[in-house]
Amino acid sequence: MPTFAYKALSKTGQRTEGAVDAADRLGALTVIERMGLVPVSVIEGRAAPASRGAGGRRFRLSTPDRMGARQILLFSEELGDLLAAGMPLGSALNCLASHGKDSAGGRIAADLRDRIIRGEAFSDALAAHAASFPPLYSNMIRAGEASGALAEVLQRLVEHYERTLSMREKIIAALVYPVIVLIFGFITVIFAMVKIVPQFSKMFKQMGQTLPPSTRLLMGMSHFIIRYGLFTGIGVALVVVLFLRYLKTTSGRLWWDGIKLRTPLIRGVVASGVFANFAYTLKTLLANGVHVLQALRITEQTVGNAVIARELAHARERVTDGTTISGPLAASKVFPEVMTDMLSVGEQTGDMPAALQHIGRRFETELDRNIKVFTTALEPILIVLVAGVVGFVAVSILEAVFQATGSLGIK
Repeated sequence: MPTFAYKALSKTGQRTEGAVDAADRLGALTVIERMGLVPVSVIEGRAAPASRGAGGRRFRLSTPDRMGARQILLFSEELGDLLAAGMPLGSALNCLASHGKDSAGGRIAADLRDRIIRGEAFSDALAAHAASFPPLYSNMIRAGEASGALAEVLQRLVEHYERTLSMREKIIAALVYPVIVLIFGFITVIFAMVKIVPQFSKMFKQMGQTLPPSTRLLMGMSHFIIRYGLFTGIGVALVVVLFLRYLKTTSGRLWWDGIKLRTPLIRGVVASGVFANFAYTLKTLLANGVHVLQALRITEQTVGNAVIARELAHARERVTDGTTISGPLAASKVFPEVMTDMLSVGEQTGDMPAALQHIGRRFETELDRNIKVFTTALEPILIVLVAGVVGFVAVSILEAVFQATGSLGIK
């Protein structure tokens, strides 16, 4: 008769491990349940690992498990499908845990399953993994638990993450070509300064002639890069690190996000993406029964721009006083009039989710248009910039060569 190693929880929530003999896995589950335990995992043909005492613990450096946005999307999609098929929540989480034992998602699913077995609400269990599941997620799940429509809420979360990832991918795709052009242009210029220009510099020095101003400037830049390039690179890296640390402060985020909302070409992409994200997030929360103040607080945390988040915080304070949402947002002068007007219509008709859905679609369409404008304008700007730098190097060298050949009487 085969042996099955099991991990289970007692009625008090204590974790226990052991092994039982049974004809099959179903028989092993029955034996474990008769022991008054709740089975967590049952594996055939393996001895249960001996529990380690204090002296047998192994210390290792590890980071908390965390799922990215795409992993959360897949997790929500699979969990929603299992629940819609009629599987209990604990069993569905157990399936997800067994499918991804060695992944962060599998370990998180296993922890969620254990917490639910101990009697925690699913939303509270999710809140314990705040690094993976933001307040938007746990609050929508809490609303789904209250209404008994958990599968439907998970489907809406899937739609939300699909929209968010789609917008993010559009922006990243728009930046790929410009970044590649800049990287190759930078590599080309550095190679010319370090390898090509010094060879011409030796040749011109041997000829002993007076060089044109542009050539002298080029030679000086090449000498500086060769001699102080490493220190300059370290200095630039240090400045970048300090700058990134500054951007993590409240004042730094406000300053940087404000610049992004005012810079030509960039502001159209940033603003339309932020407004679309705001509308879809607030719509998703309100449509699932989350209170308007709580929905505004969650949207403020997930909107992705400190300036917009600050105005949302001010609007939330005004809403607490009994004011409408559209009024404070219009007074901030940050949100476009068409957006606040459509919000006002939604407040008057009592259908805010529908108004926010229209706003989200409008700004998502505007995001696509702004990305096309951004890429169309940026490509020639970068080409001219890189060509100008490379052209300066080539012209400076050729000017000295032509001068040298002219002085030698070569025609």
